[in-house]
Amino acid sequence: QVQLVESGGGLVQTGGSLRLSCAASGNTVSINGMGWYRQAPGKQRELVAFISSDDSTNYADSVKGRFTISRDNAKNTVYLQMNSLKPEDTAVYYCNALTVYTGYWGQGTQVTVSS
Repeated sequence: QVQLVESGGGLVQTGGSLRLSCAASGNTVSINGMGWYRQAPGKQRELVAFISSDDSTNYADSVKGRFTISRDNAKNTVYLQMNSLKPEDTAVYYCNALTVYTGYWGQGTQVTVSS
């Protein structure tokens, strides 16, 4: 089992920045990769960014050049640095951890970008 706890969400104005954190605990040695997803009201959950065990990354086109995913293996934590935020970035952001057998989700953290 893996437990994920997100933090760092909040309210920010257009053009502002936020950094989300996701701390993993439990069977963290089983984690192959971690990512951030988001879900806006009335929309499906979508991938924002993902970082693999070899530190390769991929991003949604909508956030490329603005968001950066990184990880601190010593702290079992993954981060999402979000810059140049736009109102369309408003959503609940969820952390995800993938193992060979399954995936785990955090409880989500709200990000609201005001215009």
